[in-house]
Amino acid sequence: QVQLLESGGGLVQPGGSLRLSCAASGFTFSNYAMSWVRQAPGKGPDWVSGIKTDGRTYYADSVKGRFTMSRDNAKNILYLQMNSLKPEDTALYYCAREFWIADTKEYDYWGQGTQVTVSS
Repeated sequence: QVQLLESGGGLVQPGGSLRLSCAASGFTFSNYAMSWVRQAPGKGPDWVSGIKTDGRTYYADSVKGRFTMSRDNAKNILYLQMNSLKPEDTALYYCAREFWIADTKEYDYWGQGTQVTVSS
């Protein structure tokens, strides 16, 4: 069955860095676009970044220039390198598999999430 397992979260000071990983299994990883989505306490899900099957990436304005998403199709792993972290980046970070209905992006599988806390 499809499984997505995030890791790499933790507590970091403002300005610090973390690298999140998402190990995928149970499907042909290279055939799917993927996203990172975060959810802060008391707020709704917030899309962070996405990567196409050809490796093209795109980012929310709030993280552009600070976060870098990548994928290793040989290892079936998705990454999110987060630099210059801010307290407002504090959230539970999920990786999710994308699918499209017409021109609408949806997600059919999610990981369990990894907590990122940015605080001094």
